[in-house]
Amino acid sequence: MNLRHLLIFKTVVDTGSFTKAAKQLFITQSGVSHAIRELEQQTNVVLFDRLSKAIILTPAGKLLLEKVIPILSLYHDLEKQIDVLEMSAPLKVVSSITIATFWLPKILKQFASSYPNIKVEVQVVSAKEALAVLECGEADLALVEGVVPPGPFIVIDFSSYQLNVLCAPDYFADNEITLKELCTHDLLLREKGSATRDIIDSCLYLRGLAAYPKWTSVNSKVLIEACKAGFGFAVLPTLLVTEELKHGTLKTVETDELLYNKTKLLYHQEKYISEPLAKLIDIIGEAE
Repeated sequence: MNLRHLLIFKTVVDTGSFTKAAKQLFITQSGVSHAIRELEQQTNVVLFDRLSKAIILTPAGKLLLEKVIPILSLYHDLEKQIDVLEMSAPLKVVSSITIATFWLPKILKQFASSYPNIKVEVQVVSAKEALAVLECGEADLALVEGVVPPGPFIVIDFSSYQLNVLCAPDYFADNEITLKELCTHDLLLREKGSATRDIIDSCLYLRGLAAYPKWTSVNSKVLIEACKAGFGFAVLPTLLVTEELKHGTLKTVETDELLYNKTKLLYHQEKYISEPLAKLIDIIGEAE
């Protein structure tokens, strides 16, 4: 039994004739007869009494009709709504913390001006977790920073930000330090797997160096406060410490290599791109 069988059955009931039903459905009369016969075989009942000049529903046919009417009503309602489903379906975005803080609100505000009725659900996690969420199909887009491992993704760079070596003004007298020397000091770093930590570790690895932090935290604010208190050097996005630098509670120390992170938009290479999703991708791609 399928929807086609039910539709033919209901049309025969409405028209009172196999011939009229065939004309209304633009199929042959034999096609109608075959469908009704299949439906009777599947339900194991006779649905119509075939009289000489008319067909009449049997009691079993009337019971089936009661079940069929709401099903077909829902189907016809879906047909009317099908063209707007894509314009109503929510979008799911998973984002790293830094991008969610400094880029995402502006992006979603711009998107809402074009699609005010589309709900965008946001999940904020680490960059590593964001990739896992995207890969298992639980998000339409991922916004991450740092190195992206190989995978079935389309990757679009859309912006970047600088990482600064930071310390309290009275912690380190000079304004320059080599990465090699930096590794001999107490370090206050993000956890392994975070985008910021990955950039630092990759840069040090290429120089034959490694970081052994005194403090490790998933929360950048914790590291900022520890750095202000003089517990060591932190390496964090400039975006996070603009107020501290402005008021002189932290200072930047130049290094022998520029550290920066690229922000990236990712989606699965086999992902269907709806019109609203394409618009969101365009807005993100133009973000600065």
